Amino acid sequence: MLIHPEINPIALQIGPLAVHWYGLTYLAAFALFMFLGTRRLRHPPYARMAGAQAWSTKDVEDILFLGVMGVVLGGRIGYCLFYKPGYYASHPLEVFYVWQGGMSFHGGLLGVIGSMFWFAHSRKKPFWQVADFVAPCVPTGLAAGRVGNFINGELWGRLSSPDLPWGMVFRDGGPLPRHPSQVYQFLLEGLLLFILLWLYARKERAQGQVAAAFMFGYGVFRFIAEFFREPDAFLGLLSLGMSMGQWLCVPMIVGGAGLWWWFGQRKTSV
Repeated sequence: MLIHPEINPIALQIGPLAVHWYGLTYLAAFALFMFLGTRRLRHPPYARMAGAQAWSTKDVEDILFLGVMGVVLGGRIGYCLFYKPGYYASHPLEVFYVWQGGMSFHGGLLGVIGSMFWFAHSRKKPFWQVADFVAPCVPTGLAAGRVGNFINGELWGRLSSPDLPWGMVFRDGGPLPRHPSQVYQFLLEGLLLFILLWLYARKERAQGQVAAAFMFGYGVFRFIAEFFREPDAFLGLLSLGMSMGQWLCVPMIVGGAGLWWWFGQRKTSV
């Protein structure tokens, strides 16, 4: 049985200025996106595009900026709507109290989709071409976020067997060992999804298939990880013994698989 190390959430403090580890993980996520985005410019079909259709480093910078806005706004609004709609309907001003915590990946995903629509429209690029470009660059950012969750000792897992070698006692999780679900999510929806998607996207696919593969892959890996993650205390388990995170993954799995098949069929018919 392991004890979660009590890491100071503040990485650096200079007078009144405090730099938190969680903020640094966000910066790492954005830096990784920029690094991988410039590498994506070398992959087909982006590498051979010319003229008005050509992609540049400026495009990567702009889509990163819009994506950050989409993550923040979508993540916060999604949390309020998906997890505590009744509470925030009664306390609407607290929607803006972001310092109190509360972000939803699935809401952030919807925000990013909205930002990609905006980018595609403003640059006159096909939406699915933009989505295919972005998708392989996302999992490393998710991995960085899970590192932040682990450092903060939050979003820990369900109770584990006392015999589990890596079972961990979290300071706010009681005296019994739990699954370090942040590590599971780091490995599954972060590292493994990145490797699979990056390799898949290195070859030209039917437009939309890379984005669809991301939707399906993330949905499957998050669905699995949710079996080990402690459900939100104010929600618990819902219908069929599934958590809210699992229910939100169901349309991603079904939609991702359906879109991947449809894009493939459309390319074949053309």
